[in-house]
Amino acid sequence: MRLISWNLLHRGGATLGEVERLVEAERPDLLVMQEALQELDALPRRLGGHYARVVLPGRRHGLAAWSPIPFIKAPSDLALQPGMLVRRVCQIIETGEFSVANVHLSHGQLLNRRQLRRIAGILPPRAAIVGDCNLVGAPFLKEFHDVGPRRPTHTMARLVPLRLDRCFVRGLECVESQLLERGASDHHPIQVTLRPALPPEM
Repeated sequence: MRLISWNLLHRGGATLGEVERLVEAERPDLLVMQEALQELDALPRRLGGHYARVVLPGRRHGLAAWSPIPFIKAPSDLALQPGMLVRRVCQIIETGEFSVANVHLSHGQLLNRRQLRRIAGILPPRAAIVGDCNLVGAPFLKEFHDVGPRRPTHTMARLVPLRLDRCFVRGLECVESQLLERGASDHHPIQVTLRPALPPEM
């Protein structure tokens, strides 16, 4: 499965047209987005495929997922531990072979790790957690491996390069990962190609 995650930036960020061009160029099996606005709801009309969006409580933006094929079942959302200003949710997509958790976590470095543990606790043995984790350093997440691109995905205040957009997997292998062009967003999309991990030889 070719999976792309992109924080679009809800104020003056990546447009519907840019998302369309990304899909047409990269042909992902699943695209997950953070800071997605209502205009993204037009994706199925423009590209076909299947789409779901959940708005963060009290905000106008949220998490969205697009797939060229029908979802196994409607994506669900999980309420996470709230931050000081923003109440966070996680969007969970079932692919048939594994689950994908689309995340935009809090900035607090203790809180976002607690949020990761909450998500990991409800996911099946084969799963990926992907998105803007706002995480600096190791996740301290048992059984999960960090498989996303190693280059910075965001430059804070246009000065400090940070690798905030991450992909953690359990029971899966990553056969390819890369950073894509960021367009009008302040985050680069990340792309990973995942497959179920082979069981260890006896």
